[in-house]
Amino acid sequence: MKDFVFDIEKSKKINEKINAILEFKTIEGNKNGKYYNIPFLVKDNIQVLGTKNTCASKILENYNSTYTATAVQKLLDAGFTVVGKTNLDEFAMGGSNENSAFGPVRNPWDLERIPGGSSGGSAAAVAAKIVPFALGSDTGGSVRQPASFCGVVGYKPTYGAISRYGLSAFSSSLDQIGVLANNVENAAIAVEVMSGKDENDSTSLDIKWDLTSNLKNKPDNLKIAVPKEVFELDGVDEKVLNKFNEIIDTLKSNGVTVDEINIPHLKYAVSIYYIIAPSEASSNLSRYDGMRYGLRKEYDSLKDTYMETRDQGLGIEVKRRIFMGAFTLSSAYYDAYFAKASKIRALLNKDFENAFEKYDAILTPTAPILPPKIGELKTPLENYLMDLFTIPANMIGSPAISIPAGLIDNLPFGIHLVSKPLEDAKMLQIAKYFEELFGTLELPEVQL
Repeated sequence: MKDFVFDIEKSKKINEKINAILEFKTIEGNKNGKYYNIPFLVKDNIQVLGTKNTCASKILENYNSTYTATAVQKLLDAGFTVVGKTNLDEFAMGGSNENSAFGPVRNPWDLERIPGGSSGGSAAAVAAKIVPFALGSDTGGSVRQPASFCGVVGYKPTYGAISRYGLSAFSSSLDQIGVLANNVENAAIAVEVMSGKDENDSTSLDIKWDLTSNLKNKPDNLKIAVPKEVFELDGVDEKVLNKFNEIIDTLKSNGVTVDEINIPHLKYAVSIYYIIAPSEASSNLSRYDGMRYGLRKEYDSLKDTYMETRDQGLGIEVKRRIFMGAFTLSSAYYDAYFAKASKIRALLNKDFENAFEKYDAILTPTAPILPPKIGELKTPLENYLMDLFTIPANMIGSPAISIPAGLIDNLPFGIHLVSKPLEDAKMLQIAKYFEELFGTLELPEVQL
């Protein structure tokens, strides 16, 4: 990572094709820091003083950051340099990165395809070798799913490991800052620097992690669990399953124990996510009313000002989720939806706790399908199901990582590991071993 050189002119030319970066802006880090002058990008829903913080929304189009997020400040203190802000699905709501007010991001592997979302800009920029790593946010898979689609590493640490101070809230019990990187080691370095207690975030954990010193040692007596549901759920592409079976065979031939287990409540993960996350979003986004932040469409009455500001400032996917959340939190339907979803979330957590008593990690494909073409997804449900395997880690607060594991039809394929909360170091050690087995992916330069 120390040898990486940021070329702004080359980056701008690449960005004309992929639309991954909304703003190029250099914020230099500490000259005495260990990682001085190594460049990184920041998803545009994380505050960096001296840059905009648009959340890819018209309602915040001209909003400037008023401070620097704790996670970014720690990287700056260690010497890293911010070189810009990346495109995303508006307010991090979406799985395709087609929901940005500033246009879709394109996948560097195939410019007609989506990069995944919502951290698609960060994933595409790393895949295109603009930076060695970029920050994203992960509420249901928004770091790991685009990492899989773009052939890079996507790491969401244990909930609370990194302060969320300065991250625009979507769903507070699920949101986590994560990293998209060109390899496992660089992802581990970035999270190691950012982790730890922050007095500005009461949910941050008082930890001091060493994620790198044991990284290159092969894990002993490795036991991996694969949910049977991977092979039984509707909507999983046959090509993905065939490739996943090849991965399992390779692991077994290298002495890894791989067993199929039951995760009975896995099939409800997407359903309960789309009750809990929109409910929290409808509360968090109520602040964007034309009075306090960004866009204001002034009318004679306060009610009309609220309504017109939100109608003109917010995109269709954000409106959809606010409506869903307001409905499930309403007094008439709270018990039928939100309370019931919370109970199933607890049962899903118990399923995983049982698995972690016997196994070091749970393995699935990262995404059930290959990256679709832009505009190919016709319904919200098709979009939501792309996070089928990544959502549970957010529900239970576990660390999770997507690493490249080869190509299918010349498109990247990623595998996904979930480990017990706070066992990030062990999970990264396993991921590093798998990375050595399956290799990293090299983007053909002819694409860009």
